[in-house]
Amino acid sequence: MTTQQKMANIMKEKFEQKSSYCYDELITFAHSNFEGQGDSRLPLPPMLMFDRILNISEEGGAYGKGIVEAELEIKPELWFFQCHFENDPVMPGCLGLDAMWQLLGFFLGWSGAPGTGRALGLGGLKLTGQVQPDAKLVKYVVDIKRVINRKLVLGVGDAKMILNDEVIYEATDLKVGLFDNPQAM
Repeated sequence: MTTQQKMANIMKEKFEQKSSYCYDELITFAHSNFEGQGDSRLPLPPMLMFDRILNISEEGGAYGKGIVEAELEIKPELWFFQCHFENDPVMPGCLGLDAMWQLLGFFLGWSGAPGTGRALGLGGLKLTGQVQPDAKLVKYVVDIKRVINRKLVLGVGDAKMILNDEVIYEATDLKVGLFDNPQAM
């Protein structure tokens, strides 16, 4: 069976709303949409900034409106350490922020909202630490504050990135919208 045939079979499958997803499942979401998932996709590696979703739910979280928890294993050979910065490798802060937007957008599609996801901004960002090649694991937590699912599809949440049990990034009022025609933005 060719890769195209495999992808066609995957795309015919019905989306199973689960509470956690492994790396291979996340890659499948990057390649295609599923009936019942909405249209929101994840980016492909190397821009996919987490390896697994540990917990995703429309209940719980700091605001009682949902939560997404994910992890990224840190390896010295990750692509960004080679170019940011020479002789002083560090994960770019924008990639941690993008992971939080990715997770909020995935939450919207996972909940069945239609459209293609686009980051729309945030209220505030505080970076108090850094990820270097000797780190082992980064954890992301996105607390859903609000979801609008009408003609406008918008998710709002607060998020944090945790390294060694210490919060090193905090983002408030992250915003992701889902659009029928994102090129028209």
